[in-house]
Amino acid sequence: MESKSPAKLEFAVQMTCESCAEGVRAALREEPGVKSFSVDVSREEVLVESALTSAEVQALIESTGRRAVLKGLGGSERDLGAAVAMLAGVRKIQGVVRFLQLSEERCLIDGTIDGLEPGPHGLHVHALGDLTRDCGSCGEHYNPFGRQHGGPADAERHAGDLGNIVAGPDGRASFRLEDSQLKVWDVIGRSLVVDAGEDDLGRGPPPLSRQTGNSGERLACGIIARSAGLFQNPKQICACDGVTLWEERDRPIAGKGRRKADAETPAAHL
Repeated sequence: MESKSPAKLEFAVQMTCESCAEGVRAALREEPGVKSFSVDVSREEVLVESALTSAEVQALIESTGRRAVLKGLGGSERDLGAAVAMLAGVRKIQGVVRFLQLSEERCLIDGTIDGLEPGPHGLHVHALGDLTRDCGSCGEHYNPFGRQHGGPADAERHAGDLGNIVAGPDGRASFRLEDSQLKVWDVIGRSLVVDAGEDDLGRGPPPLSRQTGNSGERLACGIIARSAGLFQNPKQICACDGVTLWEERDRPIAGKGRRKADAETPAAHL
């Protein structure tokens, strides 16, 4: 994975006056990772073009005291497709991972996963979108060309090999990856899995190194589903439970206040 390309992120932001908007503008203006932005008070909308993670941009906006919800992602080219995976698993692990096709050659993977043990964890797209036996029925790594397992920068790798994400001391992994082998249109209907251990990228002891990366137990997984791009998500209320997006925003990704069933309908997937 190479240098990061900017993506456009559409946020709903609670703003009631021009001074609210100016506070948001000031926060974004001071961040060198933000390429451009626009703020519309009447629509309570902020559009940001940045190479930062969506979590980092959201934190910038919310540093002004305004709540924000990511409603859509887009690239600088035409709409090439977007997808989302809602991850759930053992020990209350929950996460939201989004896929955006930036160009014919580059796919953006942007996510936040909570409840992990601190340290590196393997992340892979698996061949099957089957959760009948939880993560055990997701199949093997997505590998349409019959290659050996490797790292994301390797030519010889599974298409689903995304390397490692790193959880901090609080158990949260927030990441933004770009990949040249993965395509959104190929992974919709498949699954995304995060593992207990570090992926050795095919450089560890055989035989599992060249098959799975020796990354251990599958901790959490979710089916990759088509999602809204820019300006394609007008909802203000989640149809599944009737709460507003602001009420849903206040629910944690994981832990107290979010049941396992809630993971299918967070604000990020309205």
